[in-house]
Amino acid sequence: MTPQPESDARAAIHRGTVSRQTEAILRDMVLDGTLAPGERLNEVTIADSLGVSRGPLREAIQKLAGEGLLQLKSHRGAFVRKYEPREIIEAYELRIALELYAVRLVIERADDESLAALRVLLETDAPGTPGTTIPPTPPLDPGAEVPRTAGPYVAELDFHQRMVSLSGNSAITAAALKVNHRLYLALTHTERTQARREHANDEHLAFLDALCDRRTADATRLLEEHLQASLANTLSVLGLEPLTSTHRSTPSEDLHHA
Repeated sequence: MTPQPESDARAAIHRGTVSRQTEAILRDMVLDGTLAPGERLNEVTIADSLGVSRGPLREAIQKLAGEGLLQLKSHRGAFVRKYEPREIIEAYELRIALELYAVRLVIERADDESLAALRVLLETDAPGTPGTTIPPTPPLDPGAEVPRTAGPYVAELDFHQRMVSLSGNSAITAAALKVNHRLYLALTHTERTQARREHANDEHLAFLDALCDRRTADATRLLEEHLQASLANTLSVLGLEPLTSTHRSTPSEDLHHA
């Protein structure tokens, strides 16, 4: 018997809901370390544990591979992405570029109430404020928030992501979200000193003062200084060296050798 159009629509909605839920759960499993960096995904085991068929699971795997959280290897399956030092540094550089432009848009477009809410978020997440719960930002798509898993970098990434979202530019917000997910995955198993947390919070407050006063030059300068300090801290924690001219060619050299 051929299904009626209404039945087809209900079935499609159900499949879509299962796929989104599977994607959200799998993303959390990657970001909270349930699936460790470099680990191969056992589709049968995961599908059974989630109570879903392998169809929605494979859709979720494809989506997370597109986000850079998983890596698909021919004839070997899907693996949790393990980032190389150069990739971590370049992701940070992309984050800096996106946020420095976003802050200009925030100053032009965000209303005073939204900026005040950003201050509340920052004060709620200040070091030494345990057990706080932050209301979620409306996501770009299901599961599109910075992960809520407890960790040393979650609050900072969440503050930055909320700030970028006030730019009103969905493309920049989505790109920032993707790079934040990658950085979270790269940093989730590292430690962060209390001194750096407190210093970062002071930097956030100074930046936010300039942002709320709509002082573009001061806000961008303070944000760049903060992000460069954050990058330097990350390199130190991971035991990495900055990329220099000895690590990569310049655009002019690329053209010369083209």
